[in-house]
Amino acid sequence: MKVLVLTGPESSGKSWLAGEIQARFGGVVVGEYVRHFIDEQRRDTCYADIAEIARGQLAWEDAARAAEPSLLILDTHLLSNMLWSHCLFGDCPDWLETELRARHYDQHLLLDPAGVPWVGDGQRCQPQLVERQAFHRACRDWLLRNGQPFSELSGNWSERRQAALVQVAALLGSADQHAGPGH
Repeated sequence: MKVLVLTGPESSGKSWLAGEIQARFGGVVVGEYVRHFIDEQRRDTCYADIAEIARGQLAWEDAARAAEPSLLILDTHLLSNMLWSHCLFGDCPDWLETELRARHYDQHLLLDPAGVPWVGDGQRCQPQLVERQAFHRACRDWLLRNGQPFSELSGNWSERRQAALVQVAALLGSADQHAGPGH
């Protein structure tokens, strides 16, 4: 099983790319638990919710891992939970980082916020590019500090899709690494 993580700031294409990757290569997509949590609770999150949200994200990830798909595509993982907790509340439960470091991920695709428009959806809260760029830097810094494998994706939607498909083909050892239309 190969485990791929899409990470980066909001509105950079993670969920869309997860679907594009699954459509091309199959596998199982694990979505963002926090979106489910907010829809279910019908309120903004508070610091006391962080642990529950993280446990929910891990439960979804663990259930998908247990099925042992050839490709597991994570729309997010605990890194986003940690960074959002720090961003919104100035703190984060220590166990999140410990748990994140204990898990194996084969590849992260880090999405740059520049080059694509921000789209509000009722849950997103960083319309300013400078805020999303800071979140992107925090993601990159954590991945680098912790020796995590990652590639950065940027450009317009088409360029991101193309780069993601090439990265996943390489991860899976696919003979076709062009991943263009018709492949």
